[in-house]
Amino acid sequence: MHDTKARLSLFWIFALLNYLYADVVALFAIVGSPNLADAPHLSPWALMGSAVLMEIPIAMILACRLLPFRANRLANIIAGIVLTLINGFLTFVPPVAGWGRPPALPEYLFFATIETVCTSIIVWKAWTWSGVEAAVSSGLIVRQTD
Repeated sequence: MHDTKARLSLFWIFALLNYLYADVVALFAIVGSPNLADAPHLSPWALMGSAVLMEIPIAMILACRLLPFRANRLANIIAGIVLTLINGFLTFVPPVAGWGRPPALPEYLFFATIETVCTSIIVWKAWTWSGVEAAVSSGLIVRQTD
């Protein structure tokens, strides 16, 4: 039997690495641009918001391992939904709606798609995670074999 806590933690690590590398690639594009003055300048509040958003997957890596079943399941569902909606909205809605933002770079769309799929899988895995499976994997219920 697989351990859902470990798998959820692994999915959060995977999502986090994709978030980080997408940001690294975006920085390469900014630094390589001919006019750094045209680069986006974020306000301190936008940077703080980004820090909070990045802290969610970082904290969830530990939370998946440490929280008891009910809190773990709920935290994964809430954090997964929040990041799925925010990432999906920020990446795909403004360019389609024509809200003045240029379309994202192809490599950023690539990462954003992977991130959105990953956090959607986290929500689905947490939603379908049963208390019986959690009890078996934690050793509270011992299966008898013939």
